[in-house]
Amino acid sequence: MGLIVLLCVCSTQAQSTKDSNGALRPAQESMVKIASLTAQGNLEQLSDELNHGLDNGLTVNEIKEVLVHLYAYCGFPRSIRGLQTFLDVLDDRKEKGIKDTWGREASAITDTRDKYDRGIETLEELLQVKMDGPKPAYQQFSPAMDVFLKEHLFADIFERDVLTYAQRELTTISVIASLGNLDPMLRSHLSISLKVGHTPEQLKAFVGIIGTTAGKEKAKAAQAVLRAVLSDSQ
Repeated sequence: MGLIVLLCVCSTQAQSTKDSNGALRPAQESMVKIASLTAQGNLEQLSDELNHGLDNGLTVNEIKEVLVHLYAYCGFPRSIRGLQTFLDVLDDRKEKGIKDTWGREASAITDTRDKYDRGIETLEELLQVKMDGPKPAYQQFSPAMDVFLKEHLFADIFERDVLTYAQRELTTISVIASLGNLDPMLRSHLSISLKVGHTPEQLKAFVGIIGTTAGKEKAKAAQAVLRAVLSDSQ
């Protein structure tokens, strides 16, 4: 259960990720690349992919939310550098006369209930498991971590509505696979990705993209994890 609690979970109410041919759409491919490159600090290539993402239909606010979301998994420094790079891209496109679509901003969160309880409620809804058992060892060792996860990650972040939970999950597996050596967490996220509508073909395509952004070894490791997840799901 400890590993599951660390997940960036996906909503059962999220939009369908399926295309008619089962492949990732161009905007989804761009999301994977942007998250992967930001996590690694590959800013030169990131600049190119930010341009491609806008050209592929992602709005400015969607990309901005991806860059904000991933700080929970690879830290503020990477996230901030990603945002700074994005600002440079937007300035450059503006000078070229390109008018990008900003899209909607996050709605104000009006739920005034206790954030810890809201975080638990989100986890129970999305994982379809009652969280009434003993806390995992790391949460017993560090109760503060438990509070941060419930109140900040699953309430503050996941209640923001610019991205669907399915999009947040795609962002998250891109970061985890690109960082490497996080196989248990990646396995959990890939399992949830199947539950929210990502097809095996889409997840295989995801692994292929990781090969182009993070290298063959990271892709090979992600493929091994995906193979086990797909086997368990049958």
